[in-house]
Amino acid sequence: MPAKRTILIVEDNEINRMMLSELLSSEYRVLEAENGQQALDVLDKEKDEISVILLDITMPVMDGYTFLSIAKEDPSLASIPVIVTTQSDSEADEVAALSHGATDYVAKPYKPQIILHRVASIIHLRETAAMINQFQYDRLTGLYSKEFFYQRAREALRQNPGQRYSIICSDIENFKLINDVFGVAAGDRLLCGIADMYRKKAGERGICGHLAADHFACLLEFDSEFTEQMFIQANEEINQLQNAKNVAVKWGIYSVGNQNVTVEQMCDRALLAARSIKGQYGVYFAAYDDKLRDELLRQQAIIDSMETALEEGQFLVWLQPKYRICDETMAGAEALVRWNHPEWGFQSPAEFIPLFEKNGFITKLDQFVWDKTCFYLRKWDEEGYPPIPVSVNVSRADIYHADIADIMMRTVSKYGLTPSRLHLEITESAYTEDPGQIIETVGHLRELGFIIEMDDFGSGYSSLNMLNQMPIDILKLDMKFVQSETAKPTDQGVLQFIMELARRMHLRVVAEGVETKKQLDRLSETGCDYVQGYYFAKPMPVGDFERLMRGQGTV
Repeated sequence: MPAKRTILIVEDNEINRMMLSELLSSEYRVLEAENGQQALDVLDKEKDEISVILLDITMPVMDGYTFLSIAKEDPSLASIPVIVTTQSDSEADEVAALSHGATDYVAKPYKPQIILHRVASIIHLRETAAMINQFQYDRLTGLYSKEFFYQRAREALRQNPGQRYSIICSDIENFKLINDVFGVAAGDRLLCGIADMYRKKAGERGICGHLAADHFACLLEFDSEFTEQMFIQANEEINQLQNAKNVAVKWGIYSVGNQNVTVEQMCDRALLAARSIKGQYGVYFAAYDDKLRDELLRQQAIIDSMETALEEGQFLVWLQPKYRICDETMAGAEALVRWNHPEWGFQSPAEFIPLFEKNGFITKLDQFVWDKTCFYLRKWDEEGYPPIPVSVNVSRADIYHADIADIMMRTVSKYGLTPSRLHLEITESAYTEDPGQIIETVGHLRELGFIIEMDDFGSGYSSLNMLNQMPIDILKLDMKFVQSETAKPTDQGVLQFIMELARRMHLRVVAEGVETKKQLDRLSETGCDYVQGYYFAKPMPVGDFERLMRGQGTV
């Protein structure tokens, strides 16, 4: 049985209180007060339970009008409906009561059926309004809920066709990590703090809503241009909130122009703009435009096609030869993936590889390359080619795969190869993320017999102390580093130092991106072991690579 709703009777006349209490107690829980001050004392303890107040105007200590003035100033009391009761039934007294914040007005002497109906009606209206309010406002932040934000934004755009508006949406980087590390309660406090900032920044010029999780939206009247400083300041304010440590918020802006675009689509586009800069340090906002739309549609098309492409054999393994500098003979190769789409043709790896690294598909693609590479190595062995090694890329996501060692061993065993035939290229930047995990995993792979190459060395993450700790066999110099260092005079730069360091550590060195005889000669002078690059050969299909080996008389 549901609990009775509570009525507070504020009346100095004891007989009137008794009569009202007897009338209402069969359906309601009744509390009593003799004057306005007593009523405030009761409300201090019971305000969350009280559905309606029946208030006399003429009372000692504190009259009804004073009580109303105090109650309506207190946000926690202002929403409780008040029915004023008085001996007078003049229009002036009724207007005075209503102007002080009363919800309704009844004259004495009391008419039981009227009192009961007025109380029941007001409770029903209040509870209906509360339900509507619950749908209108987000319970956590107090901002408009998603659906009501859309509704209010549509109304504002329709009623003000000449006003310039922008939709601003925000997305917190790694919000799930904040919840995981600091707890859901801390995450909720952060969201409430951001909601407060939205209210303050938007003021009377904006309509703000909480769309979902860490996504907020604001329809803002805006007649000038957005600047980076605006969003830097907003980000700084967020990071001053309690438990907000190194929080990065990305903001997306959609300038409202085409009225045929729905508010929902406007928010989606603003969020797409925000997501387009996730992971970019020092970039705080992005505006949605046709170029971004085309880029995002293109990225989505690539993602939608990736599984089918793998199943249908659209991904191919190409090979770029590595040459030994001392005699300029082929000493191995690097396996590279290419995508030959039936409609789009060959796709740039620079376009699809970063996307696959983000969504995790790179692990499937890498395993495909490992398997194909081992297949070709076995094929060449059977056809009498020299047993050259081939390098394959190992992505960061692969390193954290619990079964990477088992997968690698199964792959080489499947084709009857020794692990040393497969060189594993691990990009230098991967070593900086979780050195302990990397050292353990890579060290185990090396113990199993795989040759470990640190790829892209010199690309900006180098740490000599880190280099000393890492289990590696070969140092592979980054293309831009090679091109920059070989352009400097012999007595300048760090190329010679790097070579000497590698010798002391018993590491072989491969230089990428060698395109000229001058670069080759400089690398030869410094003692570099191997090179790969356009000077000798571009990446090529397997058939061309096999013809190249035959042309060198290796078969």
